[in-house]
Amino acid sequence: MIRIRKAAERGSASYGWLDTRYTFSFADYYDPAYAGFRDLRVLNDDRIAPGGGFPTHSHRDMEILTWVLEGELAHKDSLGHGSRILPGEIQRMSAGTGVRHSEFNASHERSLRLLQIWIVPERPGLEPGYEQKTVPAAEIQGRLRLVAGPQAADGAVRIHQDVRLYVTRLSAGEKAELPLAPQRHAWVQVAWGEALLNGLELSLGDGAAVSSETLLKLEGRHDAELLIFDLK
Repeated sequence: MIRIRKAAERGSASYGWLDTRYTFSFADYYDPAYAGFRDLRVLNDDRIAPGGGFPTHSHRDMEILTWVLEGELAHKDSLGHGSRILPGEIQRMSAGTGVRHSEFNASHERSLRLLQIWIVPERPGLEPGYEQKTVPAAEIQGRLRLVAGPQAADGAVRIHQDVRLYVTRLSAGEKAELPLAPQRHAWVQVAWGEALLNGLELSLGDGAAVSSETLLKLEGRHDAELLIFDLK
């Protein structure tokens, strides 16, 4: 079963410096039909104006992933990390018992677009942590590349949950497949372009909840970039 969440159906908010789309309930936006999917709690598509950003704030008991799509993100946190995140880099922050951080557009000329992802951890009270890794473009072109999972293997960042995040870029006509084990689920999100998921059309910003399927068949229509979450 595949249930498509069209881009236009998502929640939205605009604050001048931030224009965002909420796939799931977040902040003042609430949709009981989309309060998350399995352990995937937040999937926000954020566009941040030059110089804008999120000032220092705190989180607890959440695995937070950031995937930058264009521009450059400046990160600082209470664990002592200060870094820049570019397209092709995956950032993981385990909030655990508590962490404070800020995230800003590093440029005063160019806009920044990123996907902010929250995953419910396997248990509360974990030790906070931070990780950032580069994902070479050649490793996601025409294939599925693991970028986050429960083990820090094959260049993926480690998250404290039985969730695996894959990224792929597919040119028109290029195909990729992901088998799903019994009782597993998936969420597919289109970051760029257009694609087919098991023959169903998905466009920029669309998502799809997948259950009771054994195989995901992906095909690019117009130079697509997709994120695929394999969930228990």
